[in-house]
Parts: sequence; structure tokens; C-alpha cells
Amino acid sequence: MSNWKQLQEELVLLCRCVHTSAHSLMFHSYPPTKTYFPHFDLSQGSDQIRGHGKKVVAALGNAIKNLDNLSQALSELSNLHAYNLRVDPVNFKFLSQCLQVTLATRLGKEYTPEVHSAVDKFMSAVASVLAEKYR
Repeated sequence: MSNWKQLQEELVLLCRCVHTSAHSLMFHSYPPTKTYFPHFDLSQGSDQIRGHGKKVVAALGNAIKNLDNLSQALSELSNLHAYNLRVDPVNFKFLSQCLQVTLATRLGKEYTPEVHSAVDKFMSAVASVLAEKYR
């Protein structure tokens, strides 16, 4: 990538391509995560999963654009998950892992150790910020 803005756009596009697969993998690999979605059709590609995935992608896009101030950028989302939805913070790590597996599968050789490290660092930062309100 030649510049940061181009990289941001590429990451958001990739997330848009893989969010449904990542959620499906999470529900399959970590069945307890399904308890937060009792009203969803959890079959792969369902409207509810696609809708939630779009929200996740929008939040990740916002985080990518606001790396210098993640806490402020994700504050409302952190409040929602901590106080209203009461999501166990470990689930943020589960989705992160599933997103990374899905990206690696899609990108193949382009998912280099450097890319993996950068995505892991970013997703860890997002998960940490989302868990801030639990402390």
C-alpha cells in the first residue's frame, strides 16, 4: 500500500467481504456466543447476520479512521456492549480470531506475517477499548 488512506480503504473493503463468514465461523467455533443472538437466524448468510456484520464493519471502519483516539471513537459501542447488552468481553477476542482466520483464508499468500501482526495488533486494541467499561 502506498499510503495510509489507501490501506484504510482496503481494510474496510476486506472486512465487508468477510464479515458474514467470520460471524458464522464464530458461532460454529464458539457456540456460547450464540446466546447473545437468540432472536437471530444463525444460518450462514442470514439477513440478521449480514445486518450485524455491517454494524461490525462500520465500527471497525470508524476505528481504522480514528486510530489515534480509539477510546473516544468506540465509547458508545463500549457502553452498549458493557451496560445494555452485557456481552462477555472474551467474545470480542473470539470475533477477532475468526475475522483473522477468514482474512487469511481469503487472502492466502497475501496474508503475510506482517499483515497478520498488524491486523492482530489492531483487533487487540479494538477489543481492549471495547472492554474498558467493564473495569
